[in-house]
Amino acid sequence: MIDRAGADGADEAAEPGHVPVRAPELAGAVDGLNVTAPLTMRALRGKVVLLEFWTYGCINCLHQLPGLKRLAAAHAEHLVVIGIHSPKFPNERSTANLRQVLARHEITHPVANDADFRIWREYTVRAWPTLALIDPAGYLVAGASGEGHLPQFDQAIAAVTRVFAERGELRSGPLAEARPLVTSLPGELAFPGKVAVDAARGRLYVADTRHDQILLATLAGTPVTRIGSGREGADDGSCREACFRRPQGMAVRPEDGALLVADTGNHLIRGVDVDAGHVRTLAGNTDQARRGAAGGGAVTSSISSPWDLAHIGRLVFIAMAGVHQLWVLDVARGFMVPYAGSGHEARTDGGLDDSAFAQPSGLAWHGGTLFVADSESNVIRTVGLPPVNTVRTLAGGDLFEFGDADGVGEAARFQHPLGVAYHDGALYVSDTYNHRIKRLDLATRRVTAFAGSGTPGLRDGRSGRARFYEPGGVAVAGGRLFVADTNNHAVRAVDLKTAAVSTVIGNGA
Repeated sequence: MIDRAGADGADEAAEPGHVPVRAPELAGAVDGLNVTAPLTMRALRGKVVLLEFWTYGCINCLHQLPGLKRLAAAHAEHLVVIGIHSPKFPNERSTANLRQVLARHEITHPVANDADFRIWREYTVRAWPTLALIDPAGYLVAGASGEGHLPQFDQAIAAVTRVFAERGELRSGPLAEARPLVTSLPGELAFPGKVAVDAARGRLYVADTRHDQILLATLAGTPVTRIGSGREGADDGSCREACFRRPQGMAVRPEDGALLVADTGNHLIRGVDVDAGHVRTLAGNTDQARRGAAGGGAVTSSISSPWDLAHIGRLVFIAMAGVHQLWVLDVARGFMVPYAGSGHEARTDGGLDDSAFAQPSGLAWHGGTLFVADSESNVIRTVGLPPVNTVRTLAGGDLFEFGDADGVGEAARFQHPLGVAYHDGALYVSDTYNHRIKRLDLATRRVTAFAGSGTPGLRDGRSGRARFYEPGGVAVAGGRLFVADTNNHAVRAVDLKTAAVSTVIGNGA
């Protein structure tokens, strides 16, 4: 959970008062999605209404989506779930970008684009995510901030429904104004999140996230095969039959070419024997871990939204975005533990236990250093491997200090960077919400725009002319930087000498 005022993300709850409080009107949104007309409290009279205040880059908000879908289905006759999207980042203000997110995450309930925070202020919200429950008479009956409250809201919805059914003041049936967007998935790729390369074997792996698969292609972009059935699930088995759910980061074990996958939506780490064509679970038990999880046995421990992986020696380092930490997995010993980060959502340098991250989402390494794209802090961090054991910030701002600016160290600005790759003394950063690739010189800590105009779109060509659309993961092979260009449903390649951009997979490539 992120507090807009900058406080740590500890869950907070507000008990309903004894004096009935009328729910403020849902006025001031710049647009409405999944509806035919703006929703009003008058139009919602007779319905139980659950508002979720969220912002689409926040992992804690994304965690609630499956639960909200289950609540909507369980109380389909009487409950209306409405997302109030109050954006943290400038890029998240765009209705076009928000529409992409609804398609990516299959969000079918009504969503108001509260870009100017007018509804947020009316409801005196301070943190993402926040829930507010409104009874059929239009009064607030419960509210809570943070994750983990949906079971209690399920009980409260049932209780409110019973009371108003006995009064004869409950309206049944679907909401007339609700109309989910009809979206069709693109052909070859759908919202690819990450890429990985096995240069020794000429393999390019793409996390075809919305298709719940991994695409294996040549480094020239020619598809070879797919790993995963394409059905959501956590089944192990052959590459044709196994299931994933919204996979993200990957790493290749160099000695045998085995692929490790951050199966983000399942809260699992999976291992793929590519040559034998078999998938098995290496870590996680499909239950989402909460802050304070201690690890232990790899397949018996809960983990939370692993977003990227780095294979270093016999260990696998995990960007555990859901609990704002880095974890380490010893596959051979079947054991995993937190490695760095207190679990508090913040940008704090220092020792491994005292440091803090904010949704770490991208990993790279070189020598004895692990590099981290710390997305919600808008920074690039370094984590010293033993015996160094310290965390420090290389470049960027803080939780609410973001932008699009070249500069040295903390004078540079990123906007929700999701990927990082090392090459020849520099880091290449996927500056996701700025729709750019940036270069960070490790000797000088200078950050410069490398590829992309900064305007979302799909266009190949020279550095400043090319366009990306919320690029995610990056990886280097053969003098090129491969980019998972998420909202373009494509993989792009950037020549590391000329910065020229070409499309190698997807969208007509």
